[in-house]
Amino acid sequence: MKSELEIFKEYIRGQGLRQTPERENILQEITTFTGHFDVDELYLRLRRQGIKISKASIYRTLPLLLDCGLIREVDFTDGHWHYESIYGQPHHCHLRCLKCGAIVEFEDPLLICVEQKLAWRFGYLVKTHTLEVQGVCPQCQERLETGDDGGD
Repeated sequence: MKSELEIFKEYIRGQGLRQTPERENILQEITTFTGHFDVDELYLRLRRQGIKISKASIYRTLPLLLDCGLIREVDFTDGHWHYESIYGQPHHCHLRCLKCGAIVEFEDPLLICVEQKLAWRFGYLVKTHTLEVQGVCPQCQERLETGDDGGD
């Protein structure tokens, strides 16, 4: 299996773009995240390492990483996009608490069956799916029952 860097370099060359140290630093840092991240968090982590980089460089690099399939956008509806590294990871979906914003990642083989049925029914070639189930987590349910709404 190719490394993220090899895939990205091939993609950049194929697009007629330059491989820059900034793009490489951004990709290397993204591969260290175990969960979701946003631009500000990525920027701060790079700066703490002494890497001089602008947010503009990050904003210009993220669409490239999205397009070549190394990351995906995750909308947490907090006013900006979050991202996650997906290369070499099993496909998963999200369960999001509407009160505290907690995220649970899950996989379910039944979703593959749903994809296959939809593909057959509508004649689609399904590439992927995105599913976010929204609800209230057990901790927030308990706070609601006890009358402690967490200050909301």
